[in-house]
Amino acid sequence: QVQLVESGGGLVQAGDSLRLSCATSGRTFSRYPMGWFRQAPGKEREFVAAITWNGGMTYYADSVKGRFTISRDNGKNTAYLQMNSVKPEDTAVYYCVASNQYGLNWYVSTSYDFWGQGTQVTVSS
Repeated sequence: QVQLVESGGGLVQAGDSLRLSCATSGRTFSRYPMGWFRQAPGKEREFVAAITWNGGMTYYADSVKGRFTISRDNGKNTAYLQMNSVKPEDTAVYYCVASNQYGLNWYVSTSYDFWGQGTQVTVSS
């Protein structure tokens, strides 16, 4: 079992930067591919970014490519989402996720077995 706890959300202005953190429990953090999803009010949950177990590969939604960066520190059992040049449309609850699957489709929510409780990010214009 993996427990995920997000932090770092808040209220920022358009153009600002924000870094989300995802602290995990358990000794097997380094085994799991990790990712971030988000859900805005009245919208479906959507993929944001993902990273392989060793950080060798990363994947991004087109809407955040070039602005967001996902990373991980296996020594600290923590994953991160650096958000630069944020826009009002980035406003959402952001969820940290982890997968216990092989050959997963990085972009769909059903590929991820463990979810955090979410952290709110609000971007004002």
